[in-house]
Amino acid sequence: MSARNSKANKAAARERMRLERERQAKKDKARRQIIVALSTVGVLIAAGGIGYAVMQANKPTAWEAAKDAKVVKPKNTEGENGTTVVIGKPAAKKTLEIYEDSRCPICATFEQAVGETVKKDVDAGKYKIKYIGATFIDNADSGEGSKNALSALGAALDVSPEAFTEYKAALYSAKFHPEESEDKFAKDAYLLEVANSVGALKNNAEFKKNVENGTFDPWALKMSQTFDDSGVTGTPTLRMDGKKVTAEGSENAPMTVEQFNAAVDKALKG
Repeated sequence: MSARNSKANKAAARERMRLERERQAKKDKARRQIIVALSTVGVLIAAGGIGYAVMQANKPTAWEAAKDAKVVKPKNTEGENGTTVVIGKPAAKKTLEIYEDSRCPICATFEQAVGETVKKDVDAGKYKIKYIGATFIDNADSGEGSKNALSALGAALDVSPEAFTEYKAALYSAKFHPEESEDKFAKDAYLLEVANSVGALKNNAEFKKNVENGTFDPWALKMSQTFDDSGVTGTPTLRMDGKKVTAEGSENAPMTVEQFNAAVDKALKG
């Protein structure tokens, strides 16, 4: 091999190596750019996810939003926010106030024992009923069942006073009333299941819409505030003419028909 050919071959080899190094350098540069780009996208996605999570965490719940929402008053109510709920014959001279929380187990016991007697008395015009709903168990046990059930009661009252009375009895019934610690009333589906036992509410599209849309959620909060402002500290509580109606020798509500009749008859004479 001539010296010239040897030099040419070596030069060609060096040129091939140079070109290969350049190609490899370009590949490495392109790979680094892709990695940086993907890392940037990942950071942006993570940041977006964190931002969305923060936004969702700061978003008010339905009940927080209901505090500032316009109050829709159910039909068959009175007062500025519709929180005066009186049921019975207008000619009845006396009014029995009943303070209850839908999740309250003692209220359920009272309604199961005495509810039918109250209904008969009201139908006979013996007295009217004024209902004041509370939601304090939601705060004590953490939950939304008291508020949600009260809102659903507003939807029943919007149908008729009779539907309200029957629905309230169904919510407190042994069949449907849950344990206090079990927040089943927080689920619209369960409230609608209970409503299917009430003729006027079964397959009632307007009632269903109002329950699911929370139409009367702001009203329920206003009613709850009425309870809080009343000075009553427990449920069930009965009052007539501003005085508590209690079982004889007790500060508690009468829990049997006999105790109730004796206490109410005494209050009606007072």
